[in-house]
Amino acid sequence: MERNQMHKHIFLMRQSFFDQGLLDEQFIQLEELQDDANPNFVEEVVTLYYRDSSRTLLNIEQSLEKNPLDFNKLDNYMHQFKGSSTSIGAKKVKAECTQFREYCRAGNGEGCMRTFQQLKKEYAILKKKLETYFQQTRQAGPSETACRPRMN
Repeated sequence: MERNQMHKHIFLMRQSFFDQGLLDEQFIQLEELQDDANPNFVEEVVTLYYRDSSRTLLNIEQSLEKNPLDFNKLDNYMHQFKGSSTSIGAKKVKAECTQFREYCRAGNGEGCMRTFQQLKKEYAILKKKLETYFQQTRQAGPSETACRPRMN
C-alpha cells in the first residue's frame, strides 16, 4: 500500500474507534503529549495499561470466585481498574466498570459476574484493535499532520 493510502487507512481506523464509542477525548489528550522526542508515547502508555491492568483483572476474577463475595474488595479493585481505563480513554471499558461498581454497591453478585464478562469482552476488543492500529502506524511511519477526530 502506498504511504499516503496507509495514512488514510490509519486515519479512518482511528476515527472508527471514536465512532464506535471505544475511545474518548482522553485518548486525544494522550496523543497531544506525543512529540518527536517521544514518538511512541501513546503506544507505550497503552502497552503499560494492558500489562498492569491484566493483574487487576486477575485479582477481580479470583475475588469473584470466592464465596461470599467481598463487594468492598471488588469495588476497590474495579475503582483502580476504572481509573487506569479512564487514563487511556477506554470509553466502553470505563462504562462497564461503572456498571460493575453499581452492582457492587447494591450487593448484586450476579450483576457483577455478568458485567465482568462484558467488561473482559470490551477490554479484549479494544486491545486487539489498538494493537493493529499501532502496528500499522509503525509500518506507515510518521504522518505530516495530526487531525482531531469528530466526536459524537
